[in-house]
Amino acid sequence: MSTPIRRLLLGRPLPTWRAAHERLPKVLALPVFASDAMSSNAYATEEILRILILAGIGALDRVLPLTLAIVVLLAIVVTSYRQTIFAYPSGGGAYIVAKDNLGTLPGLTAASALLIDYVLTVSVSIAAGVSAINSAYPETFPYRVDMCVVAIVIVMLANLRGVRESGFLFAFPSYAFIASFIVMISVGAVKAMTGTLQPAPVEPVRAVHPLTLFLVLRAFSGGCVALTGTEAISNGIPAFRPPESKNAAATLVWMALVLGTFFIGISSLAHYLGVAPSESEAETVVSQIARSIFGSNWFYYIIQYATAAILILAANTSFADFPRLSSILARDRFMPRQFANVGDRLAFSNGIIALAGLAIILIIVFGGEVHALIPLYAVGVFLSFTLSQYGMVVHTRRRNGRGWVISAVGGTATGVVMLVLAVTKFTSGAYIVVILIPSLVLLLLKINSHYRILAEQLRLAPEEPTPLPELKNTVLVLVPGIHKGVLPAIQYAKSLSPDCRAVYIEIDPADTALVEERWEKWGQDVPLVVLESPYRSLVQPILTYLEEVKEERAKHIVTVVIPEFVPVKFWHKILHNQSGIMLKFALLFRRDIIVANIRYYLEK
Repeated sequence: MSTPIRRLLLGRPLPTWRAAHERLPKVLALPVFASDAMSSNAYATEEILRILILAGIGALDRVLPLTLAIVVLLAIVVTSYRQTIFAYPSGGGAYIVAKDNLGTLPGLTAASALLIDYVLTVSVSIAAGVSAINSAYPETFPYRVDMCVVAIVIVMLANLRGVRESGFLFAFPSYAFIASFIVMISVGAVKAMTGTLQPAPVEPVRAVHPLTLFLVLRAFSGGCVALTGTEAISNGIPAFRPPESKNAAATLVWMALVLGTFFIGISSLAHYLGVAPSESEAETVVSQIARSIFGSNWFYYIIQYATAAILILAANTSFADFPRLSSILARDRFMPRQFANVGDRLAFSNGIIALAGLAIILIIVFGGEVHALIPLYAVGVFLSFTLSQYGMVVHTRRRNGRGWVISAVGGTATGVVMLVLAVTKFTSGAYIVVILIPSLVLLLLKINSHYRILAEQLRLAPEEPTPLPELKNTVLVLVPGIHKGVLPAIQYAKSLSPDCRAVYIEIDPADTALVEERWEKWGQDVPLVVLESPYRSLVQPILTYLEEVKEERAKHIVTVVIPEFVPVKFWHKILHNQSGIMLKFALLFRRDIIVANIRYYLEK
């Protein structure tokens, strides 16, 4: 990407000393780290209703008790994570807590669950945001996958600009969502108390399943998606302004209050109005509630715009935490080192781009359907909750603290919910996550094994000879003919070693005679070796000759010099054979072979 376009999209590079100034105050940290949790109000109630409706319209009355039970669980989890924030101010969340207190394998299990959850968060949030737009404008429904992909790319670009700048970009939509939902719930409550809020017309629905305990548990597990994103703040503590832990804990409490209040409010209005989820997902439950309260006036559209915005921006929580967790894993040598690199905007650019790519693939595979993605969503979340809280039990007891009871209660509660989720949603898609988590753990262990073996092989032992044996070099210049671009390569090769020769691949014998004639004049006394190629291959004769040279010079390093001319305009490149690129690729993994490119820059 050219520099002007890059600067337009991402901004100017930031120096390292600016890192401290890029940290977030609480007012910006809330939209960055809590948008995922707050946005779940747009679909958590709907997920409860979508299961209860299987038992008929009468079963929808259970939505409020289930909501209250989930809010109690939220309070337990938030209390436990508040302890984590003060115990582990360096961030890392469930991965660090589980790894330090339960061992490497539980830590990697928590990390794998979180990484998968972050990808799903982006997919679900974006899909739900686009669904809100589809509810307001049904004609856009056929284009939902394309809209999802565009939204992911926009959020990715915003995050590549840096955490602080993305906080500014996302602050207004997040607070607009909070304000609009406060108005909607307040107006709905007043109208309900004054008797001016009319229940929504509901078509009769035939029960297809009895209201069993299993169905209620399925509905409860569906609503537990409201807790997703709760751990995000504990993962990103270093992004807060000092005092980091205090500011992160305060933001966590704010997030819980907003989430819990809105969840109860939406479920209460859904219960009062008797709304039922749309089978085709053409209109969301929040859209039905807003339309019942305000009609199809301008404020209804504000609600839809604000909901769509917060859902799309909820993906930002993952874009803040996935790269940060990946960088911690890379630092511990469980992920590729590229994920630990900080980009020129002081963001973990490789992690951001990888997350966007994975989320786009998921959106395309599942057609952008929220209900199809939801079953994959919460199992990993509650697994990380459980491991983190049991890790805090061990951590607190080691230090003779008293808060371990809270973590134990929270860990037990989330562990039970995790099992319920795994059982009730297994056939709906949760089996994919159940398979993916151990698979990702094995991959992380394999990466770590590679880095450990690499370090062992590169480590200097005391018995290493000093000085090392003298290196001897045999240099081969690959020449396509005789022209100005070849002469600097010959000169460079001669400077490396007196054992130097040029290699020419004979495709047409008629050309060879001309090359040999011109070589006498321009070859700078370097011997020319002509290799016949009856099948017109460039690569195979060179590889065969290299093996002969290595046998002939058993203790030598072989350097292959490839001359290459560089055209002025990039599109000129496609007008020429890319034989140099093919040769470099063929020699890439050859032992004791060094490849050097000597470029000749054209001026016209």
